[in-house]
Amino acid sequence: MTKSLLTLSWQTLLADYVTAIAWSPNGSFLAVASAAGEVVLWQIRGKRLLTLQQQQGLSVDVIAFSADGQFLATGGQDGTVRIWQIVEDGAVLLTELENKRTWVDCLRWHPQRPELAFALGKYTQIWDGGLQAVVATINFEKSSVLDMAWHPSGNFLVLAGNQSLKVWKTKAWDDDPHLRDISGASGVIAFSLDGQYLASGNNDRTLLVWEWENLDPWQMQGFPGKVRHLAWSMKAPDSSPLLVSSSGKSMVAWVQAENDNWVAQPLDLHNGTITAIAFKPRSNLLASASEDGLVCLWKKATHAAQVLEGVAAGFSTLAWSPQGNYLAAGGCGGEVLLWAENMTGKGDA
Repeated sequence: MTKSLLTLSWQTLLADYVTAIAWSPNGSFLAVASAAGEVVLWQIRGKRLLTLQQQQGLSVDVIAFSADGQFLATGGQDGTVRIWQIVEDGAVLLTELENKRTWVDCLRWHPQRPELAFALGKYTQIWDGGLQAVVATINFEKSSVLDMAWHPSGNFLVLAGNQSLKVWKTKAWDDDPHLRDISGASGVIAFSLDGQYLASGNNDRTLLVWEWENLDPWQMQGFPGKVRHLAWSMKAPDSSPLLVSSSGKSMVAWVQAENDNWVAQPLDLHNGTITAIAFKPRSNLLASASEDGLVCLWKKATHAAQVLEGVAAGFSTLAWSPQGNYLAAGGCGGEVLLWAENMTGKGDA
């Protein structure tokens, strides 16, 4: 272990399990949702905690800011997608898109435009922030949509589900999607930051990685359970990016070798199920959260550099600020913790 990279800067307590956290693009707001239905906004500079939604007994499961920072969207157990307009000192509820008898647990903003994709069972709708209306509905057909990802170029939307990934062109929602077949169900997908690679974690204990222009994937297997989380690092000038996957309490860092295959490096430290992993922006410093009550920082995704604590019943989620100067994490008991970059501890992250 080296000197501390992060130090605790702020914390609060919500009524229940923290389900999701998200940062505004400029890092000025941290949004947090809970299983009790709370939605709160922490203003970093003003050090003010704003309540956007009181607890209502139905969980809010997903929360995300638009790429321009203009909107905040939430979805959850009541089937309603709520969209707030971000203002200088907080947020104002703009619209509610009600979808009865449908649990909304997957939504993603377009990487450049204020366009929101959200899953409603087998269907996905696209809401346009400029028009403030739903402009498209696409059908996965084979199963409920389990995850989705926009290509970093913004030109494609990929939906994941049973036996396939389906790829739509964003300018041609009415056209048939392109298919990438898989043997099981894909529960999590993630693009590398440059869009060159697409990874899929599957319930048949496999991990598939495609080069975006190639339909023939690499397959990794031998995981203790289904692959639940994926994270890509930035790309080094002379190598491919790192891919980290988690399954149960185990984590593996993958790097592409000279022979074109992917080589595994196990990351062993956690004693509970890993609940979230994320690379610090513009860095190879990895953070992992677990039900064992630890957040671990891994330098270059190879060795532990710091272990963070502060919850009684385990961590449920985490997220780096876009500037990389803060790390926020949520706890299974409703705890929200915010660590700041220790400037005296900066180094080769």
